[in-house]
Amino acid sequence: MRAVYINEYGGTDVLEVKEVEDSPSPRSGEVRVKVAAAALNRADILQRRGLYPPPSGYPERIPGLEFAGTVESVGEDVDRFEIGERVFGIIPGGAQAEMLVTGQDQLSRVPAGLELVSAAAIPEAFITAHDAMITQGGLKKGETVLIHAVGSGVGLAALQLANVAGARTIGTSRTNEKLERCEQMGLDVAISAEEHRNFADVVQKATEGVGADVILDLVGAKYLSQNIKSLAVKGRLLLVGLVGGAAAELDMRLVLQKRATLIGTVLRGRSGAEKEEVTSAFERDVIPHLESGAISPNVDRVFPIDEIRDAHEYLESNESFGKVVIRIAGNDQ
Repeated sequence: MRAVYINEYGGTDVLEVKEVEDSPSPRSGEVRVKVAAAALNRADILQRRGLYPPPSGYPERIPGLEFAGTVESVGEDVDRFEIGERVFGIIPGGAQAEMLVTGQDQLSRVPAGLELVSAAAIPEAFITAHDAMITQGGLKKGETVLIHAVGSGVGLAALQLANVAGARTIGTSRTNEKLERCEQMGLDVAISAEEHRNFADVVQKATEGVGADVILDLVGAKYLSQNIKSLAVKGRLLLVGLVGGAAAELDMRLVLQKRATLIGTVLRGRSGAEKEEVTSAFERDVIPHLESGAISPNVDRVFPIDEIRDAHEYLESNESFGKVVIRIAGNDQ
């Protein structure tokens, strides 16, 4: 089968598309999927650089964390899916290939009317946002959520989920154009991260001094101090990404005064059982909104698999608004 392959760690020139060993036959409880498309994530860039290896048992040289495709074959005791059904899901690695094998409980059916290329843009972003903001952060109707990097794949998913939850939304981005587009999608308060380095002042003003009940942070160390100042009493800070650094000083007095909760979360390294739990929550709470049209995938650009280097360069440029998707040749039904 053909797959994206990391020849050695480094820049985009280390990537190629090559023939690799076929994925194995599915074992009991497993499904083999013919992949139509796989989205590109920051984790794939880090893996390419040798900074974020996949968990044991998954391809070290074939990236890809989310996908959409059709069931090609099933193992024994598979009772949720049949051959030919359209599915999508998350996987710790190896999604950017023509075939993959995964557990049936880590798959979901693609809603009718949704193209597989668009469906590939959904799982990682929406499961991450839902698990962090709703399941762990406990965002409720009437509360305020601050979403950093709101124009990213996870940020846009969080914005849509917050809207359907009835929460008030505040979002930051370094790009005013992205903020304007987010406002068209229902963002209540837009904050330019370039113009307002002390964004806590804007958050406090927008909330009349109350602060944000939940903060979804995809940036990391660079925003920690301002995040703590932005929190409401009993606020919850969800640490999801570290593109702005991993180490920062923490004013513990403010944490104590606000009775704040700081939660670090990541999907890739979780056990199979934990991934089944987040997939079940995704099916219960998110897919109905996809079926109704209340939320939708956020596809920025689609690249054919043979242009994988261009796709990496584009994602690294920070110009994307939403998800970058890789179309796997020959499987684009």
